[in-house]
Amino acid sequence: MTTAATRPSDRRVSPVFLGILAVSAVTGWATWTGFAAEPGLAVFLFVTSAWVVSLCLHEYAHARTALHGGDISVGAKGYLTLNPMKYTHALLSVVLPVVFVIMGGIGLPGGAVFIERGRIRGRWKHSLISAAGPLTNVLFAVVCTAPFWLGAVDGVPPAFRFALAFLALLQVTAAILNFLPVPGLDGYGVIEPWLSHGVRRQVEPFAPFGLLFVFALLWVPSVNGVFFDAVDGLLGCLGIDELDTYCGFDLFRFWRGPDEFCGV
Repeated sequence: MTTAATRPSDRRVSPVFLGILAVSAVTGWATWTGFAAEPGLAVFLFVTSAWVVSLCLHEYAHARTALHGGDISVGAKGYLTLNPMKYTHALLSVVLPVVFVIMGGIGLPGGAVFIERGRIRGRWKHSLISAAGPLTNVLFAVVCTAPFWLGAVDGVPPAFRFALAFLALLQVTAAILNFLPVPGLDGYGVIEPWLSHGVRRQVEPFAPFGLLFVFALLWVPSVNGVFFDAVDGLLGCLGIDELDTYCGFDLFRFWRGPDEFCGV
């Protein structure tokens, strides 16, 4: 089994990714220190850039796991460089997930890397490749929520605390939604290898629409309410109050004007 890319340059971290990471670090610092004249703009840039970083890591996890599973083509395609410009569909990979966040505060990564499944042998390997992406969101969520469940948010500037809470919400929603067994999402990719050939053929035409179907379903008030009640309950168990995520989303949408209730 080949477990290395064909060329060192195939694994070199892209300057594009490093630039996005730098924007996240600088705007996070500006949010923390209050350096920005407009805290909402700083929060928007911090959360958006950190969200794109998590998208890159999500797709990298798919690609890296596929590489170890036998698909050495991911290196030549640039998937191991963390460069979002190398993804199969730039619209679905970066633009659409950011639009989802702006419109509804929902973290939902889109399809980005093309895995040559024919190179991979074994059902468990196929399932693990699909699970690797949302598991990365789980890990990102643990990092974002750690200051809250460790009781380390005392003294943290409100704007930064709100931004971190909202970012945690995005990671939690991304993990939950991606694990749904809906065609086109990673959750279906986990169970697909275990389905019969006939079932896979019947489901395959619906895969391109799975992402949009889930997003449309979340616009149904009753479904949206149940989903976010569950998300808020989970975040509450991790020490994040609904007020934190509400104010984080409010600051993120800085163009709507600040909510005095949040007190930033």
